[in-house]
Amino acid sequence: MNPPTFNPFFKDTLSKLIKYYDYYNRHEFIEKDPISIPHLFKNEKDIEIIGFLVALITWGKRETVIKSAKQLVFLMENHPYDFIMNFNKNSLLLNKFVHRTFNMDDLKSILSILKILYKNGSSLRLLFENYIHPNDQHVGKGIIELRNYFIKNGLEKRTFRFFPDIEKGSAAKRINMFLRWMVRKDERGVDFGIWKGIKTSQLLIPLDVHTGRIAREWGLLKRKSNDFKAVLELTNNLKIIDPIDPIKFDYALFGAGIYKNQSL
Repeated sequence: MNPPTFNPFFKDTLSKLIKYYDYYNRHEFIEKDPISIPHLFKNEKDIEIIGFLVALITWGKRETVIKSAKQLVFLMENHPYDFIMNFNKNSLLLNKFVHRTFNMDDLKSILSILKILYKNGSSLRLLFENYIHPNDQHVGKGIIELRNYFIKNGLEKRTFRFFPDIEKGSAAKRINMFLRWMVRKDERGVDFGIWKGIKTSQLLIPLDVHTGRIAREWGLLKRKSNDFKAVLELTNNLKIIDPIDPIKFDYALFGAGIYKNQSL
């Protein structure tokens, strides 16, 4: 990768970002990451549906997330799209599912609304692409409308917390991670790149405690809170370094943070 034109302020940081991106954005990364679950599928609708559900439960130890995600695939009979289209909220099978504070009631509420979405001839891809204009700076409008759509269609009140409100400052880490999975595509084959209507330059960094800590240590983020303002600040600084695909550096920041390995 040829180093892009960048602000001299980030001179010392650039080499770290490139090195860690190169080290962690590789096929070996998939096995121990929740993205391994949508990689079990080939059909676009299967990928986006299971990817969305897995993203929603991605917090805590990744081993536990992957275990819960595999259970979810089993409960959906290995065919997420078909399961959604024929979903019955009275299914006793789903009563077995729980991941930390995400339980069967949350799952059934979300699946019911996904059924409405797909039965109406739409999809998660279209839901986002309908609200994100090519000239928009970022995907924020799509994140807002995702939440609005689910609430408007009867999302259980207890399940609201899994649909971030960026207008109230949420970093929307899990939704931004899901969007990275669907939109980004490179020769490494980790992210899927199956949503062509959103540009990689519009993506936002999936900010969590790990990426936030490393970003501050590397001089990319000054804001102390891991909120939506911090997401914009960090994303904009990454755009200075790579305006076309800034969120590829999520691999660098997350990898350095989660593995505590900054001695590459």
